Amino acid sequence: MSTGSKNKGQAVASARTVALASGIGTTIEWYDFFLYGTASALVFGHAFFPAFSPLAGTLAAFATFAVGFVARPIGGALMGHFGDRIGRKRLLVWSLTTMGAATMAVGLLPTYAQIGVWAPILLVALRFIQGFALGGEWGGAALMSVEHAPRDKRGWYGSFVALGLPLGVTLSNLVFLLVVSLTSPEQLLSWGWRIPFLASFVMVVIGLFVRVRVSESPVFLESQSAKAPAQVPIITLAKHHWREVLLAAGTYLGVTGTGYVVVVYFVSYATQVLHLSRAAALLYVCAAAIGMAVAVATCARWSDTFGRRRVGLWGCGLMLVWSFVFFPLVDSRSPLLILVSVVVMGILIGSYLGPQPAVFAELFPTEVRYSGASVSNQLGTILGGALVPFVATGLYAASGSSVPLTLYTAALAGIALASVWGLKETYRRDLTATAPHAASSDIPTSPSAVPR
Repeated sequence: MSTGSKNKGQAVASARTVALASGIGTTIEWYDFFLYGTASALVFGHAFFPAFSPLAGTLAAFATFAVGFVARPIGGALMGHFGDRIGRKRLLVWSLTTMGAATMAVGLLPTYAQIGVWAPILLVALRFIQGFALGGEWGGAALMSVEHAPRDKRGWYGSFVALGLPLGVTLSNLVFLLVVSLTSPEQLLSWGWRIPFLASFVMVVIGLFVRVRVSESPVFLESQSAKAPAQVPIITLAKHHWREVLLAAGTYLGVTGTGYVVVVYFVSYATQVLHLSRAAALLYVCAAAIGMAVAVATCARWSDTFGRRRVGLWGCGLMLVWSFVFFPLVDSRSPLLILVSVVVMGILIGSYLGPQPAVFAELFPTEVRYSGASVSNQLGTILGGALVPFVATGLYAASGSSVPLTLYTAALAGIALASVWGLKETYRRDLTATAPHAASSDIPTSPSAVPR
């Protein structure tokens, strides 16, 4: 075997290891983040806001859920700054450790009955820490996967990070489902809900073991040796790349907003409005997450062949159409129709989430890439995800109908479609180029000759 072939094989093996490590770490972080959402829908109103009515308690719990989204852009901006200056790997280890510690602390937190008003105050503080940690996690994990990958497989390798979301949703709901099945309602509200949070410790240890063993991004190292990093990446981003930030944030605003209708608000809607069992609601969400995961992997591969923009337009366009039938099918109370409704929506959400890590990495030059990817992602998340469960609960309470929910979901999907339409195609771009808009004709089309 020639030296060149051996080195190429080692590079591919390293890229796979990094993608796997990024995916495992992101799955754990999403597990931690979504545990809070499920607990908000099922138990936090009782445990931390017992003086409120059931509706007010749910709204208050969802409000604390939203605090995590407020913290995410702050974490994305700060961790993006240091990630662009000192590297991706160190920040990823820090974010996973911080998220794990905050999640375990939630599992140990006394309730309102035990320490009074300090219970919800501490809950909000820990949720803020969770959001801060996740704000920098996604961008760094996406860049590590995409910057290690061959040009013709950036979508596929980046999808390992995107898979962290549906896998984290599935894992968190399955663990909660197991606890719900093995405890009585009284036990669940008393101590059972703590188990999924405390179980995070084992997963965080595994994630850290994998993550500390990977190498730093070669694209980042090359950039560091070639030129000095941007002194304040966020300022460079605001001056020269604001259009890309806003459009990228808009794509994620619609997709993540629709996603939180399915994976968070649906649990509350199914149990409190449709009066389905907690177990049934969690199983439906797991089914949606599985469909999402399949779409993430499939559409990421397609985006390497057909382009990110084309795949994104089809996915967001169909998501807009399906938004008008999602709640009518759920309202039928037919188990089959509910299953079809949530699974199809999960698939359509996943069709954009799959190529997204590659898209966000390809939009920005290396010296501001961590900041650009993180800020874009988190702006879209806070506008499209933070308030969705809260707004949806309020819309139904005010109208007693799912029609406003349908219109709200369709509006989110429409924003995603319009934003994808405004983005340029990126899948042929050279990640080592200084300018973020290198012409496609300047990029070699032979995969073996294309730099990362």
